[in-house]
This record gives sequence, structure tokens and C-alpha cells, in this order.
Amino acid sequence: MPFPCTIILPAEIAINSLEFQQSIANKLGIEPTTIQHIQVQKSSIDARKKAIKRNFQVLVYQHHETIDNPQYTPPIYTNVESKTPILIVGAGPAGLFAALKIIELGYKPIVIERGKMVQQRRRDLANLTKNHVLNPDSNYCFGEGGAGTYSDGKLYTRSNKRGDIQSILTLFCQHGAATNILVESHPHIGTNKLPKIIENIRHTILQYGGEIHFETKLLQFILENQTIKGIVTNKGTIESDRVILATGHSARDVYHLLHQQNIAIEAKPFALGVRIEHPQPIIDAMQYHLSPSSIRPEYLPAAPYSIVNQVEGRGVYSFCMCPGGIIAPCSTEEGLVVTNGWSPSKRDSAFANSGLVTEIRLEDMKEYAQYGELAGIYFQQEIERKACISAGGTQAAPAQRLMDFIHNKKSATLPICSYIPGIHSVEIKEVLPSFVTKSLRQGLLHFTKTLKGYATNEAVLVATESRTSSPVRIPRDKITLQHTQIKGLYPCAEGAGYAGGIVSAAIDGQHCAVAAVSQS
Repeated sequence: MPFPCTIILPAEIAINSLEFQQSIANKLGIEPTTIQHIQVQKSSIDARKKAIKRNFQVLVYQHHETIDNPQYTPPIYTNVESKTPILIVGAGPAGLFAALKIIELGYKPIVIERGKMVQQRRRDLANLTKNHVLNPDSNYCFGEGGAGTYSDGKLYTRSNKRGDIQSILTLFCQHGAATNILVESHPHIGTNKLPKIIENIRHTILQYGGEIHFETKLLQFILENQTIKGIVTNKGTIESDRVILATGHSARDVYHLLHQQNIAIEAKPFALGVRIEHPQPIIDAMQYHLSPSSIRPEYLPAAPYSIVNQVEGRGVYSFCMCPGGIIAPCSTEEGLVVTNGWSPSKRDSAFANSGLVTEIRLEDMKEYAQYGELAGIYFQQEIERKACISAGGTQAAPAQRLMDFIHNKKSATLPICSYIPGIHSVEIKEVLPSFVTKSLRQGLLHFTKTLKGYATNEAVLVATESRTSSPVRIPRDKITLQHTQIKGLYPCAEGAGYAGGIVSAAIDGQHCAVAAVSQS
């Protein structure tokens, strides 16, 4: 049996170096020469003190032991081409992992996706970023792999109680992800690597008899006696008595369709604010206790941060923090400006950005009460429209230096920013509701007191960060996962209000797949 070992080492000691092996041997009281293999199970950085440490959990195999790696036990797939079909709407992480699970369980997934394949999406993203030309069905939110494909690929989640996180990470590895995601405390694939992995998942689904139809948009649900019978798309009708609805939190037309067909939906709270961007060296100095002029050591990754505060009972917090990242245009409709962030796998951009958002409660949307369950959508749209108009009516975004925002001062100049469509000097209070700017300002005042170096006019706020989560929930039964009103309809993941990120969405997709297969 291998020896389990937990050890804390200086951060500069590299994994698999002689010093690493010697330190573990000393901890276990064995000779380094008897070690055949060290299997790292978990790794994390502890930067709370100036002497930065790295925590490891490892299994140590000696020469007489067989190396076991149960993480790579693949699911058993057989051809399901002629099996019972289950329809999946949306090819994001929830839809794709639902499809893999359905194949594993011996059924045939039929996936429809309004957008394009990952490689074809690139051209539309370039056209949006460089020329401000939006394709409403192929953009950062819509297309193969969903919103996460081209906006980071972060795999960190606190969803341990929801399902087997390790099985999701293992499936990513089996389709081409680096194995370090299995051990890092905050695993991350990177926008430059994730498209190929998504493409490999598509090949697996097709190889075993599943179907995927791109540029195929849901137009109507076919219902009979409160039971799903199929859907109508822009390319025809697809029949199925089981439909997993995994359309993501930006598919506003789907919420309108549900509302029009009298299929129950509910308004829910969400969060909204800005993207805040610093030069990455400022965050490195802040987190790693470096002097402002110091260069981050190569053995340390670009530093992240996480901040949270309460302002008069309302939460203000960072969201989707992207070290070494880039701010991206993520609107899905003409005349709106929406931002998000992403990082390449090496996280080697000169900038660090993060969502900085505050809670939006149902009572904050009283003036949109006429829209009922869709109030949050209209609330978001109005703010996104203001952002677009204030910055000139293109995909350029309104922006303000951090300290200027705190002091209610329009920025005379703006710093260099990673947002390629461009930024225009606008007071953020002209875009966001007053209660939002008040919460953000008070939150920033707190953060700038507690985080040395965070308060700087080298940082810039870019509006808007409005798609943190869905403003609508699609209700489902806790046991069967079916819609509370429609038999055979399985609301799934972020778009239905039951997940928040790639891994939790994938887990929910698997749960819905199991529920659909079990449907009596």
C-alpha cells in the first residue's frame, strides 16, 4: 500500500524535483532511493504570510508497489444509435455532460445548439471584438461549449454536495485537459485549450451514436396534456417525450417562450455590477507581499483574489476573478453592452480582472413589476442599453478609474485596458442604478482599506457585469427533476437557476440525464 503524506513546503520547491522527493522521504522516515513514484492528489498555495508555502497531499509508492490510478477509469460506452432518444437543448457543459451520461446509460442523446461549432465561433468572436458586429446566435454566450468555452474554463466549485466533482474533472482529462486540474485547489483549463477539449467531447458523442445539430434554434415546445412530446426548431420538428433544457442564463428568448406557452417560471435574485481591472503586478504585489517594483517569481502563478463585504445588509463581492486575464464583450443582443472575463491557460496577460457585483433583490425591481416573472430580464436589458448608449452605441464600454469612481469624479483619461472594443470615459453612476453604485462604492472603500495596493487609479471599472446568473428560475421537482408542471421537461443548470459555473452545470447535466433515463 502506498504511504499517504501531507506536507507543507516552500513554494519554490518544484514538484518532482530531488528536493521535493527528499522532503517527502524525510517526512515519512524512508530513504529517497526507495521511492518509485509520488502521486500528487491535492496542491494549493498558502500566501497568507511573507514566506509563501505550498500544501501537498500525496501518495508515495515504493519500488515493490503497483502504481494505481483509479482517476482514469473511463466510462463504458456502447453504440446507442438505435436506442431510445432523449433530447437536449443546449450544448454547454450541462448539455454535453448530460449527453455523455445518457450514452453511458444506454440511451441516445440528440443535442441541438443554436450556435456554431467551437472553431466556427472564433470568426464571430473576432468580428464582435474587432468590428463590433454581433451575431446573436454565435458569440461568447452561444455556441458549442456554451459561455465557458471562450470565457475562461475555470473549474473551481463548492458543489461537493451536488455530485462527484472528480468524475467531471476526469472526463475533461480523458478529452484532453492537463492532469493538473485533478490536483489543484482552483483548477483552470484556459480559453486557449478548452475549445479542443469541447471538440473531443463532440467526437465521443457522435462516435457512439449520439446526434448534435448546430445552428438549430428552439422555437416551440410541443405539449399534450401537460406532457412534453417534442420541440419545433428553425429546421423542423424533433419528437421526444424527454427534453433536458440546458440553454444557459443568457437565452432570454427561451424564458419568453416558456412564458408565452404558460409554462411556469419564477423571478429570482441575481447580482450586477462592473468588471474591475488592475495591472497584474499590482495584484501580485498585494497577494504575495512583494514591493511594487518587484517581479513575481516564476514559480508562483499570477495571483488571484477573492473579496466580499456587506453594505447595509447587501452583499458586495468579486465574481469570476481572472488573473492574467482579458475583459471580453459578451452581449447577445444588438444595442447592449455586457462584459465578462477570461484567462488563457498560462494566465500571462498583463492584467487581472474580476466582476465586482452587488445583490439585486426582487424588491429592487418594483418598477418592472408589469413584466411579472420576466422583470429581471427587463431590468438587466435597460442597464445594458444605457451602457451601450453612454459609450457611443457600439461594443465600446463605459469606464471610470477606481479612485475617480469612489470620489464621484469623471476620469479625464483612462488607463490601457484589455477590453479590445475600447472603453470611453463615463461616470458609472450614469449607467447603474444609484443603489448599485452606492453599494459598490462602499464595498470598494472597505476593500481599499484592507487590501494594500488595491486602491489605485491605475485600476479601471468597466460596465456592465450583468450576466452573473439567471434572473429567472424554471421550477422543477426536487426528486424527479422534472418541471413542476410539465412531465418530461427537465430544467437544467445555470439557465434554470440550479448551477453556477462549468463544473456545477456539468454535474446538474448528469443528474438530469439520470432522471430522464429513469422516467417512468
